[in-house]
Amino acid sequence: MSIAMAKHILVRTKEEADALKTKLDHGENFDLLAKKYSLCASKKKGGDLGEIHKGQLVKPVEKIIFNQALKKIHGPVKSKFGFHLIKIYYRD
Repeated sequence: MSIAMAKHILVRTKEEADALKTKLDHGENFDLLAKKYSLCASKKKGGDLGEIHKGQLVKPVEKIIFNQALKKIHGPVKSKFGFHLIKIYYRD
């Protein structure tokens, strides 16, 4: 069974996500930006989604978490909830 751990920031628009990605690319702290801007309840934990098993999240987000490089910022990724920036920090 695949397990991963990731953080994300969820915002309403691609423009917001692009602006946050620029801040992250310039070294701003992911956790602090998640706490300030994310629409997801995970923002209280710096965007941390905890342990993720396949089938738990919306497909576009899951596809990134289980297939893309660790420790990089991925996105913006569009889902029915908005636009996500995703940082994967563990996968088994």
